[in-house]
Amino acid sequence: MTFLEAVFLGIIQGISEFIPISSTGHLTVAGKLMNLISPSDPEKWTSFIAVIQLGTLLAVFIYFWKDIWQIIFEFFQDNIISPKRIKSQGRNSRLGWMIIVGNIPIIITGLFFKDIIEGSFTKNLEVIAFSLIVLALFLFWAEKAADHKKSLNEISFLDALIVGIAQVFSLIPGSSRSGTTITGGLFTGFTRETAARFSFLLGIPAILASGVFEFYQSLEYINRDYLINLIVAASAACISGYLSIDFLIKFLRKYTTLVFIVYRIILGLIILILIYFGIIQS
Repeated sequence: MTFLEAVFLGIIQGISEFIPISSTGHLTVAGKLMNLISPSDPEKWTSFIAVIQLGTLLAVFIYFWKDIWQIIFEFFQDNIISPKRIKSQGRNSRLGWMIIVGNIPIIITGLFFKDIIEGSFTKNLEVIAFSLIVLALFLFWAEKAADHKKSLNEISFLDALIVGIAQVFSLIPGSSRSGTTITGGLFTGFTRETAARFSFLLGIPAILASGVFEFYQSLEYINRDYLINLIVAASAACISGYLSIDFLIKFLRKYTTLVFIVYRIILGLIILILIYFGIIQS
């Protein structure tokens, strides 16, 4: 992998991590076209993707630093320093509980299906193509079915659990973590902006755990060039990720997710066509 390839992959990761179009799908397509994915060692590619996600996680911390600080401070205040019943806790403290509850499903699923997640199945372009299309249809359904009324102040534990279960489907390549969680949020009645904000905050523990774990796992691949590529790609992902978050939050205040739905379907069909004509290997 060259320096420019690392920058390119980092930009793709940053943009597609938060916009509901699937970062794994885009990175895997790019990796296949650039001959960067080894069929005999797919775990190395999985590790690379997971580690550069830490760059996008940093973007979340920078963009939402005030929210994150208030959640952590109030959570410790209401649960450790001056313990209160959850129903009596403040909005930010309760939001902290919602994030914890929402991450339970993906933590359990990730541990049980670790080998499948790291294996060749999750690099299969046919799986990615169909996931892009199917999630697009579910997102379209959510847009039509949702009443778009709930704010962050109105999120319940059931809402958090539903979005958390939706996040589990992000383990299927091509589905998109932000795509599944925003879809889940819309089905529970969130406004589009609320669905996006909760999606980003909900992703912090999962992305952090995955990134740190995969970095530890990737130590066997670590050499000077690999480490430089990781740092370069993660830095590019952080910058593009920050811009991506800002874009999506502002975009969803005025518009629906229709443009992303159409994009996902078109991309999925293009991938299937390229596979069918042998232009790209599944």
